[in-house]
Parts: sequence; structure tokens; C-alpha cells
Amino acid sequence: MDFSEFAFHPRIASGVQAAGYTHPTPIQEQAIPVVLEGRDVIGIAQTGTGKTAAFVLPILQRLADGKRSGVRALVLAPTRELAEQIHQATQLLGRDLGVRSVAAYGGVKKRPQASALRRGAEVVIACPGRLLDLYGDRAIDLSHVEVLVLDEADRMCDMGFLPDIRRILALLPKARQTLFFSATMPPEIRRLAASILRDPVTVQVDAAAPAKTVSHAFYPITEGRKRDLLLALLRGPATGRVLVFTRTKHRAQSLASFLSKAGFNVAAIEGDMTQRDRQGALDGFRAGRYAILVATDVAARGIDVEDVTHVINFDMPDSVDSYTHRVGRTGRISKTGHAFSLSAPSDRLLRSWVEKAVGKPIESRRIPGFDYGGAMTVSARGPSPSSGSPTRRYGRRAYLRR
Repeated sequence: MDFSEFAFHPRIASGVQAAGYTHPTPIQEQAIPVVLEGRDVIGIAQTGTGKTAAFVLPILQRLADGKRSGVRALVLAPTRELAEQIHQATQLLGRDLGVRSVAAYGGVKKRPQASALRRGAEVVIACPGRLLDLYGDRAIDLSHVEVLVLDEADRMCDMGFLPDIRRILALLPKARQTLFFSATMPPEIRRLAASILRDPVTVQVDAAAPAKTVSHAFYPITEGRKRDLLLALLRGPATGRVLVFTRTKHRAQSLASFLSKAGFNVAAIEGDMTQRDRQGALDGFRAGRYAILVATDVAARGIDVEDVTHVINFDMPDSVDSYTHRVGRTGRISKTGHAFSLSAPSDRLLRSWVEKAVGKPIESRRIPGFDYGGAMTVSARGPSPSSGSPTRRYGRRAYLRR
């Protein structure tokens, strides 16, 4: 199948061509026809399989056939990076259609966003908190919304957005199309979906596991030796464009500083940074100015960078869902990727549940020649190793949130 079979408006088809799309991914192939019919949809697929185009293209088709007045489509996203990514995809795919889209999120001044909304937009992509701020300022009218999309709905609930989402739902017309898209769909999200979707069609494509194009390996190590082992990986098997995940904001900044002093071109991205600094780090990573990006989980769902060769979990995540989203930054759209996890003894239970999600045992590897028991070998240049926050104890319940 190719995109021409969807019979999109010619100006949308030109945007599809500009984006380099030829054949739809499984989630696109299954979801787009249902969304075009106007049905409510629960779309579940692995991160990096093309969910954004699965809802953006049908929205553009709706706008091509109707009036261009007021906000007709609203997309809610959990992070600034994801909101900006969806905004850019909307602009690219709808570039010849003349559709106006606005991205609204915190971390930057409200006035430019409010001005853009008052000038007019058919599509708004927003983080819930900033959207409510703008609504309170009377900068946006939500009374004409025809399509609501919740992207990464599970993450929004994990991040405490559920009360804001319910407030937003109360502001929208009841007669609308509602789309849920996510890589995972835990019970609380299914309950929310059941309360606001009308006779939804569920489209599920291998959702509970990381993409099959990603290879996985555990590197057992003690906490105090993690930095040395990371250096050995970066100087050995993990050459290329590398994304490193840490547990906390402090760890991300500290680790980026350490790697910079060790001679790597590296940037950090975490929640306390200004939007300008976050976007600068992401743009630098995307353009190749930085070979390594150190990030916290807040950025995991908004990093859409081609050709990330390796994801390294410097700190293991707190659930299988988080692991899936992290490693989904590599192996995207059928490309090959590698996921390395520095695994401390306390991570044993999580390891077993990751293996269950992947569907097979994951190899434990050692780097030949690495001193697993000796003193720190690079502490003269970088800061002393730090364990950061105490090792978190994970219970069985946390790993079952899938």
C-alpha cells in the first residue's frame, strides 16, 4: 500500500511527498481510514511508528473540505518538545494547504502565543496547563473544536495532567471526534477513554513491547562504576548519535558536564531548563553539533531525531512503560537501533519485566579489558562519582503498569 490510496486532497498529497512518505506504517494504514470516517479511535502503537501522521493527515483532510474559521482541531501533548514536534509535522504536511497551526506550551512567554491565536488558527497543539492559562486570558475560543487528540495520553496522566484534561474537556463541544494515541494504554487511561469516547475503534499495533528493530543489552555494574563504564561504551560499541537517560535533572546536568570534560560533544535536556535552552540542545543534537544528548524522562516523548543509533539507560527507568518510551527514540520507522542499560544489582526485578515485554532473554554483556573492580580511572578530569538520589525500590505493581 502507498499513501496515494488514501485519496488525500492534492495539496495534502504534496505535503506527504515533501515529508518523504511513500508507504504508510502499520498504525497509519489501520488508523487513517477509521479517522477519516469520523470515528473515535484509540490508537496504540510503539513509539516511533508514525502515530503523529496517523492523526495529523486526517485532520488536514477535514480542514481541506471545510471552512477555515476558528480552532477546529485541538491536540494535547504532555511535553513542550512533543507539542513542537507535532506543530512542525502539521506545518510540513499542510504546507500547501494554508492551514494555520499554533503550538502553546509553558517555559516561554504567553504573549506571542496569545497573539498568534488571536490572529487565527485552525489547529492548536498545546500542553494542558498553558492552554488553560490562555483560555483564562480569553486568547482562545474552544467552542468550535471538531477534533480532539490526546497524544501520549498515558504520559499525561503519569505527569499529573488528568485534572487539567478534565477541565479542558468541559470546555469543548460534546459533538466532536476524539482520538487517543499512545504507546501504552494502562487501566486509568482506558477508564478515561471509556468516559469520553463514543463507540471507539481500537487500533493496536504491537503496543506493549519496544520495536523489533531495536536490539537490547544489559551491562551489569555497581553504582560507583557507572561513569567509567559509560565512557568505555562511548569509546567502543556506542559510537554514533547517542541518547543517554538519567533519573533526575541534577544527574543529567552533572553527567553532561562529566562527559564534556572527558572530551565529548554533549548537551543536556531536562525540565528546569528554559524552552530556549532545551530547544537549542535538541536542535544541536539533531544537526550533529552534539554527538550525545543526556536527558531525563520528561524529554523522552518529545525527542524525534533521525538516526539515533544508541539509547543508553545510565539509570534504569521506573517502569516497563518508561523503558519502552526511552528506547523508542532509536530504531524508528524500521531503522536499526541499540538499547544499552547500565544495570545495578537493585534493578534485577525490573530487568525480568523488561525481558518479558521484549519477549525473550536479554543478553548481559561485559566490555573486554574494562576494570570492573578497580578505582575510578578518569576522576582526575571529571567530578567525583555520585549516586544522586538513593536507589529507588521498585515493587511488582510498578512494573505491571503496561
